[in-house]
Amino acid sequence: MDNRILIAEDESKIRRLVAGYLTKEGFRVIEAADGAEALERFEEAENVALVILDVMMPRMDGYEACRRIRALSPVPILMLTARDAENDEIDGFDAGADEYIAKPFSPAILVARVKNLLRRTSVGGLNDITLGSLEIRCRERTVQVNGRRVFMTPREFDLLYYLACNRNVALTRSQMISTVWDMDYMGDDRTVDTHIKCLRAKLGEYAHCIVTLRKVGYKFEWPV
Repeated sequence: MDNRILIAEDESKIRRLVAGYLTKEGFRVIEAADGAEALERFEEAENVALVILDVMMPRMDGYEACRRIRALSPVPILMLTARDAENDEIDGFDAGADEYIAKPFSPAILVARVKNLLRRTSVGGLNDITLGSLEIRCRERTVQVNGRRVFMTPREFDLLYYLACNRNVALTRSQMISTVWDMDYMGDDRTVDTHIKCLRAKLGEYAHCIVTLRKVGYKFEWPV
């Protein structure tokens, strides 16, 4: 697996500190000072394994850079922010981010989050799932509906796979967060609702299979 990580952060001290920690862990780091440069570097580079984006950057902020990179690739994206408004985290996930960490943060914790995100988005030994004309292919990490590929972010793919593996089983938001997100994830559980909404919008005729269970969570319903 490639170990290139792109980090975009306009504060050079923070960028170099994080880059130093990642380098010590064996990663190859590509640095960018703003969102526009991050997009340029991503388009120029080959096989970037993960992208780290600061939210507040000149020329192009992290949200816009995230949206544009996400339009090009399902690469895992982790966002950094100093903002503390209630909806900022949801905005990051809506833009296509897979992980979100607030400043100030420990570089060691950030490295751990990077490793966890890479682990979660690796193919591992998972099996493909076929439900009617819905195909979830783990080796390629792709989803197809009626033979047409449906673009999924890494987090959306993991969530859909988890739901499909546990079809007809009621799953709480806490269960989904602890499995698909980090065990120590401290964000709002509305993040699950946001990702479910995105999945339904992409699954077309299979959107109805993801059923909302009031005061519980969700269930992927499929005839036995």
